[in-house]
Amino acid sequence: MEEKELKAKDIPWGYPLCFNNECADKDKCMHYQARLLMPKDRYTGSAVFPAAWENGKCRCFCEKKLVKKAWGFTKLYHNVPQHLKAEARQCVRALFGRGNGPYYRAHHGENMLSPEKQEEILKILAKFGSIEGIKFDHYVTDWDFE
Repeated sequence: MEEKELKAKDIPWGYPLCFNNECADKDKCMHYQARLLMPKDRYTGSAVFPAAWENGKCRCFCEKKLVKKAWGFTKLYHNVPQHLKAEARQCVRALFGRGNGPYYRAHHGENMLSPEKQEEILKILAKFGSIEGIKFDHYVTDWDFE
């Protein structure tokens, strides 16, 4: 995977920050690294509480890593038989929750799909036909904040 520098603008709004300077995993944890990038004049926000620590391990540990995210669905249904496309699309939409907004934000690139979400979508489509050669419209290497 390519090298990329983590910047304050990459951190999602409301992402919990960690202030545990004694953590052995702080150099590999996204919550701690995000805290290091926050502006000095910020004084409120979400945090990882001390209760997250148990037996020397943090329940909120999130490895600092790059992943391949995706968006765009125009080619996603190509292998689905015509008479099943509406049902397949409805099953994929249901994965995003109520309403069409989240589905369309992922389709148009406003929200990107994690590797796990991509896999869930492909599992749904596999029930309707072959997923061989099926790809999302766009891919990008980005930070994993899951």
